[in-house]
Amino acid sequence: MDTPAHRPKLIEVALPLEAINRESAREKSIRHGHPSTLHLWWSRKPLSTARAVLFAQLVDDPSGRPDRFPTADAQQAERDRLHDIIKRLVVWENISDERLLAEARAEIVNSCDGNPPPILDPFAGGGSIPLEAQRLGLEAHASDLNPVAVLICKALIEIPPKFRDQPPVFPDLAGTRLGWSGAEGLAADVRAYGEWMRDEAEHRIGHHYPKTTLPDGTKATVIAWIWARTVTCPNPACGIEMPLTSKWWLSKKKGKEAYVLPTITTDPNHPSGKRVTYTIGHDPTREVPDGTMSGRRGAVCVSCGSVAPMPYVRGEFASKKHSAAILSIVAEGRGRRVYLPPDEVHRSCADVVAPTCSIEGEVADNPRWFSPPMYGLTNFADLFTNRQLVALTTFSDLVGEARERALKDALHAGKPHGERLESGGADADAYADAIATYLGITVSRSADRWSSICSWDTTRDTVRNVFGRQAIPMTWDLAEAMPFSQSSGGFAGQLNWVAKVLDLTPKGAAAFATQEDAMVDEFRGLLISTDPPYYDNIGYSDLSDFFYVWLRRTLQPVHPKLLGTLLVPKAQELVANPYRHGGKESARQFFEQGFRAVFEQARRSAWPDLPITVYYAYKQSEGSGDDAVASAGWTTLLDGMIQSRWMITATWPMRSELGNRMLSQGTNALASSIVLVLRPRADDAPSTDRRGFIATLQAELPQALRDLQHGLIAPVDLPQATIGPGMAVFSRYASVLEADGSQMSVGSALARINEVLDQVLNEQEGDFDSTTRFAISWFRQHGYATGKFGDADSLARSRDTAVDAISRAGILTSHAGKVTLLRSKDLPEVYDPLSDDRISGWEVTHHLIRVLESEGIAAAGALLARARSRPDGVIDPDLVKELAFLLFRVADGNRWVSDAVSFNTLATSWADIVDASQGRAVAVKQPLLDLDEEE
Repeated sequence: MDTPAHRPKLIEVALPLEAINRESAREKSIRHGHPSTLHLWWSRKPLSTARAVLFAQLVDDPSGRPDRFPTADAQQAERDRLHDIIKRLVVWENISDERLLAEARAEIVNSCDGNPPPILDPFAGGGSIPLEAQRLGLEAHASDLNPVAVLICKALIEIPPKFRDQPPVFPDLAGTRLGWSGAEGLAADVRAYGEWMRDEAEHRIGHHYPKTTLPDGTKATVIAWIWARTVTCPNPACGIEMPLTSKWWLSKKKGKEAYVLPTITTDPNHPSGKRVTYTIGHDPTREVPDGTMSGRRGAVCVSCGSVAPMPYVRGEFASKKHSAAILSIVAEGRGRRVYLPPDEVHRSCADVVAPTCSIEGEVADNPRWFSPPMYGLTNFADLFTNRQLVALTTFSDLVGEARERALKDALHAGKPHGERLESGGADADAYADAIATYLGITVSRSADRWSSICSWDTTRDTVRNVFGRQAIPMTWDLAEAMPFSQSSGGFAGQLNWVAKVLDLTPKGAAAFATQEDAMVDEFRGLLISTDPPYYDNIGYSDLSDFFYVWLRRTLQPVHPKLLGTLLVPKAQELVANPYRHGGKESARQFFEQGFRAVFEQARRSAWPDLPITVYYAYKQSEGSGDDAVASAGWTTLLDGMIQSRWMITATWPMRSELGNRMLSQGTNALASSIVLVLRPRADDAPSTDRRGFIATLQAELPQALRDLQHGLIAPVDLPQATIGPGMAVFSRYASVLEADGSQMSVGSALARINEVLDQVLNEQEGDFDSTTRFAISWFRQHGYATGKFGDADSLARSRDTAVDAISRAGILTSHAGKVTLLRSKDLPEVYDPLSDDRISGWEVTHHLIRVLESEGIAAAGALLARARSRPDGVIDPDLVKELAFLLFRVADGNRWVSDAVSFNTLATSWADIVDASQGRAVAVKQPLLDLDEEE
């Protein structure tokens, strides 16, 4: 056998997908020290996924080394060994295991003939991919048009290696331990100078944040103030300052219930002669009314009951006739929050004058992502109270002062003067810039907690940050965090998040983060692994302006080029934004042209013997049933790549959501993203016609499907994964011609791939026993609903069986001319497959689901062991698993959600069930719940 011209990489053949997806989903619950907590960014890829993809992208599959692995068994054994490395690599607890990382790096070096390529992500965003390239010992390059993304990447991959293994310079701190590894010294300095900033800020503005008095007379630190925006009641006979609040509840924790009680009192100093006062209630049996605000109805006055419609409310805000009333003070108690009524001292302390030099910039007028402009809050400064602006500008100014102190201390510690950080320096000046960068990021993080958009989370008793989702909503009842508390909402808590990330940054080689436009950038000499924008899903530039205005104010002296524009660049942002490009069609054309330009450039500079990898948020179709159409973003991505002369060699569904999101409301958008593997298509690639394309699909897809089923692909992911071998066929041709001579579209090709997938799955029915074949056909027509006996009898006879025989087999009921398949939960609890004289694959499959859902994997394994031990060998475990795949496809196509979940769960648990059936211990990993109280 000749060695192929291009050795296939592991990612083009097989992956331990279940392990990767399990750890990627688990990673969502990890907080302390996780790089995602350095600074908010949207739609980050899990580090586990990025690490596994990069390793498999560079490491050879054994099938490409026939000289070393001449047989299929030898190749599979070697593949299993490589998969074991991946399974260990993706575990969060192993990110600092240098022996494991050295093992992985050695495999990469060996597969790349001693010269691994530099890795580039031209849409680096939050930096997951370049960070994991660096962790694997590769030269990492991150670029992005967005300066906030670039700054995050600099902080993650570029700055830490410059000062690796160096002690801190803060006075007397270096001698507190013998050695400093990685970025620990830098992290210690960031903590120390950040704590100095906090103390100095409290000295300057602490009088605006007084302590409060608890019911027992002791003083306590305030955690937050709960406010409600107010407008004047439109009823002329009332005219009260009416509170606008979505809820009166403060805490719904059992045994700690608290809520606001509004009361109307007389007030001769108010034009209306009355005002609303607020007290706190704790009786859990009391019925607490809804808030006063409703997005459709408007606001209801708590005094007269009049309704202020939303146009009136918007008009009051646009005319700056709104105000705010304090509803409650939240204080630190002994092991619990204490909710207190407002008092005049705290009301007056919040009444401060806005600083004259805060931030500049207008919020984007895009109602899809931004509600505040509809209420006259058009500038970013409008999204903060005056006291919040004072706090943020104070901390922002202190970053510069902290930098000067750090420079002085660095020089005193023996570091020489040198170039600034932005110029590439690594001496005293650059070190002071580095410290300032992380402190500026801490201020930016604080802005996410210190905004009038923040609200109070009544289930966790914490301040909810601005970006609970990928938008800036309008909030009515707002939570003002205390900057000097020790909770996560305070500056100290934000500083701790940043320093913990620094502690755990990789000890890798130098890396580079630059601001570039991917549509015109040069990729020569760099291998791409990237997560590009998702069509119109997220408005990165408009959203990140919220942070940029503070980062620019704080860090422009440190990063003058990166933070030189007034707001984040937008014109060339590769997002299909109708608000920016004059409608959906123009936005689509801009995105398509830009995307094609990126991948044409990548094609011109592609490595001849290495594939690239591209992530994409997957949604196979929009709509359902016969009305379903291929989603615009998905087809645009595939079409852009194929038109740019790329050949798709594999697709892998990567789930990064927690387990309860794995099957989302019966839709087919079940994997959070797909990783596509691409190689350059030959310049002399042939063309074919529709018939030739389908014939090739029919020839190649069955084996590819079996390989996927025998691996750890979940049924829910099978259609997505099958796109890989299907599009590999389509994209290997220069063109596929329809009967009328036109070129087949990507959407049409996807439809043909799905048709052949259904054909292959249906052809697998012939491998099952007659009872199972009947049940499959009946299930396809009726599910678990009741049908006519006559129809069942005809179907059974065509399958060489009879309804009475199938009924005696225990999988259906038949009486009064009606036939109904039994659900798993309706099967008898006592069942022994070893003594069953009418056993079928259908029956065993459904009993396995019943036992798995009620008793777990060990019990399901024991049941499978009994079925496999039958002397007649009639139960083939592989066929049971294939049946789960087939039935999932039927249930999912009919939107039978609970049934689809059951079949999917059985298939995804199959490896563990088989292990349990063979007496091997199964380690059930629980998610890490390392959740901070407010993060």
